[in-house]
Amino acid sequence: MACNSCSTGKDGQPKGCKNNGTCGTDSCNKLTVFDWLSNMSLPNGEKPFPWVEVRFKNGRKDYYQNTENITLSIGDVVATQAQAGHDIGMVTLTGELVRVQMKRKNIPENQDEFLKIYRKASQKDIDIWKAARDREEPMKVRARQFAIDLNLQMKISDIEFQGDASKATFYYTAEDRVDFRELIKVFAREFKTRIEMKQVGFRQEASRLGGIGSCGRELCCSTWLTDFRSVSTSAARYQQLSLNPQKLAGQCGKLKCCLNYELDTYLDALKSFPKTDIKLYTEKGVAVCQKTDIFKGHMWYAYEGEWANWHKITTEQANEIIALNKKKEKVVSLEEYASDLIEDTKNEFENVVGQDSLTRFDDPKPNKRRKNNRNKNNKNNKNANTKNNNTNNKPRNNNKRKPQTNKDAKK
Repeated sequence: MACNSCSTGKDGQPKGCKNNGTCGTDSCNKLTVFDWLSNMSLPNGEKPFPWVEVRFKNGRKDYYQNTENITLSIGDVVATQAQAGHDIGMVTLTGELVRVQMKRKNIPENQDEFLKIYRKASQKDIDIWKAARDREEPMKVRARQFAIDLNLQMKISDIEFQGDASKATFYYTAEDRVDFRELIKVFAREFKTRIEMKQVGFRQEASRLGGIGSCGRELCCSTWLTDFRSVSTSAARYQQLSLNPQKLAGQCGKLKCCLNYELDTYLDALKSFPKTDIKLYTEKGVAVCQKTDIFKGHMWYAYEGEWANWHKITTEQANEIIALNKKKEKVVSLEEYASDLIEDTKNEFENVVGQDSLTRFDDPKPNKRRKNNRNKNNKNNKNANTKNNNTNNKPRNNNKRKPQTNKDAKK
């Protein structure tokens, strides 16, 4: 659900968030944590937790200490300490849940050096901040052109101004190391501000920019995913997916993070499966695994030299044969195990509507328009033939005047 400033304009195009992510709606508060301890009172004599979680542009979060004991609540715009000057952000979490979040992210509470909150942002602070945010998009276009002119193999993905407009952070992605010393000089000369370059990965870039995945939903990295684990092609192999880069790659160009979601379940299911490189020794011959079905627990084996004939057995039967082979014993053949599997060929389709048939599209219905056109053409041809016959049956007029000859002309 979005606010009025996030809605579409008169031309039907999205306006974007005019409040710079401070309106408090779900579309702006990305990665927001619900404070389920907000209605609980502290024991007598215990002071509230002095740390506060503050969110900045594109979901960037940091923790600040409330040394001035300012009364803060979720959604307040505050001025925070920065390395030089101050920054403007929005409070996203207060109280005891901040302690839990800091412990989860391994941030110590007792620090000698820490950043603190100065005050609640005044209207002047907000105006300067919004004016700086309005400069970011045209600056990004010009910065990309400068990088192209210097033949640098990098992409400027985003720009973030500090709250007091004294510094601009340029986020970029690159395959290799880039020497951007000359680029920084150009930026400082053109934009008249302090420049900081920060390289981000392709997954972090997709998280900052957002988008729609192939599943039709918003990207996980831009909505709820906070840690980016490495994804390898073995995750796709365990799940028996085809190694098609166009289907396995996400918006960032890397393997999709969702390949790891069900990987643990597949690994647990594969524990009962024997290794596919283990051969089964029978009196009829040696059988090699050709295919596995993780969901049903079936495996297909074929004898060496008879690759076209596959025999389906269960994982328990395969493990039983392997155990016998370890004892230097052989089974007669795989057919006696495969015959125990009874296929259930019952049609599970049910006619929910009660009147439609599955074969209703097999015999196409005749085209009435084509039939009417054919009848109309036959009728026109019949009328034309009748008219020609009447014309041929007319008596000829033999009294027509003959052309004059030269003799008649002299007379």
